[in-house]
Amino acid sequence: MMRHVDGPDAVLRHGDHPDHVVDVHLPTPRLGVRTRAPLAVLLHGGFWRAEHDRRHTRPLAVALREQGYAVATPEYRRTGADGGWPGTFDDVARIRSRLPGLLDDALPGLVAPRRPIVVGHSAGGHLALWWALTGRREDAAHAVALAPVADLARAYAENLGDGAVRDLMGGGPARHPDRYAAADTAVLLRRWAGRRPVVVHGDADEQVPVAHSRGLVGIDLVELPATDHFAIIDPLSPAWPHVLRAIGGRSAPCV
Repeated sequence: MMRHVDGPDAVLRHGDHPDHVVDVHLPTPRLGVRTRAPLAVLLHGGFWRAEHDRRHTRPLAVALREQGYAVATPEYRRTGADGGWPGTFDDVARIRSRLPGLLDDALPGLVAPRRPIVVGHSAGGHLALWWALTGRREDAAHAVALAPVADLARAYAENLGDGAVRDLMGGGPARHPDRYAAADTAVLLRRWAGRRPVVVHGDADEQVPVAHSRGLVGIDLVELPATDHFAIIDPLSPAWPHVLRAIGGRSAPCV
């Protein structure tokens, strides 16, 4: 069971659409003094669909806040609400470029916003990888993808999420090869020469089978036994220490 959580400490806007908002969770001051906290950007999943929003990842945001991170959880346009190609990707690119300035202006001295750790779950895992693989190489973020839908062509062929990739991309790779060349992180990873992203995936995942991550190149895969799609984002589950280690926190025991 996930813990009860409160709302964010600040809500910022990155554009004009109702979904162009970013929740920011700040770590608790130590001895009453706030220090400049490292930034973790947390991108939510939900097969890129409008019925799923950033609020379902708040337990994970709070758990990271308790580890000393400032956590930004952006919203982005999703299918069914002006999202899909190219809007969803335009939003992530805009967040990537504007977030440092937004944090500096709204929370001066409280967040170290450049070169963040970018964490995403499921469809958000795909977007976290896309963030890291398509930005400027000198600004590349460390990406941690949790059970990501990282291979769009394979997910389309297997009809994951009842047509989720079709809805995101407007069709399959045969119809839109240029779109898939720009957005499919399984393709982008083959050309990537920067820091290897970490992918954490449970072998009991029925929504996004772990075979999708096993087939990726250029990643460090952490495969967790007896772990399903949602346990991997539950800070009270046995998966959490392994997720935290991938992000950069304390070590987890071996399995």
